[in-house]
Amino acid sequence: MNTVSAVWSWLTTAANWSGENGVWHRLEQHLVLTFSCLAISALIALPVALTLGHLGRGGALAVNLANIGRAVPTFAVLVLLLLTPIGRHGQWPTIIALVLFAIPPLLTNAYVGMREVDQNVVRAARGMGMTGTQLVWRVEVPLASPLVLTGIRIAAIQLVATATLAALVGGGGLGRIITAGFNLASTPQVVAGAVLVAVFALLMEAAFELAQRWAPGWARGRAR
Repeated sequence: MNTVSAVWSWLTTAANWSGENGVWHRLEQHLVLTFSCLAISALIALPVALTLGHLGRGGALAVNLANIGRAVPTFAVLVLLLLTPIGRHGQWPTIIALVLFAIPPLLTNAYVGMREVDQNVVRAARGMGMTGTQLVWRVEVPLASPLVLTGIRIAAIQLVATATLAALVGGGGLGRIITAGFNLASTPQVVAGAVLVAVFALLMEAAFELAQRWAPGWARGRAR
């Protein structure tokens, strides 16, 4: 109970929330890093997944290659990038490592969503004279949206947790609270930082749940 009390005391101390090293500033850095990497990952993965899903070719190979990234620890990728010339360019090693980590769920869910679209609907749309582009954006993408959005949600939650690694290479974010706690040999601060990351991930999950619940009807649903 002493540790719990100490963690609570740390979290309720106003000085720990303000200033350049405070929780609010670290949370802002964490948000920027998370959503920047999520946006870059989506710009890379979604066009590939939607195109391959529409064509029905090469998708399995792309998904399998992307999933190989799940077997490689993000920290290992980060360390390898630090040993290359990229390591001299600030946050780029962290961004690249996180983007590679976020691509698999985005690519896999979007591709599977496109391939699971009812082919009777697709044939009917073609019979109505729709072009390939119209078929993708008016039929396939709306029907695949529940799985696409689920992939985005999964990637976002994973990024929230994994972005703490940025602190190991001097980056910002909530991970800096944890690393500072280790440097100070302060167990309450380490635990408090871990609690903040966990709460942030839960809030992100809740935000996506609410967004999907209030989204248009075609965007609702769950991955099967």
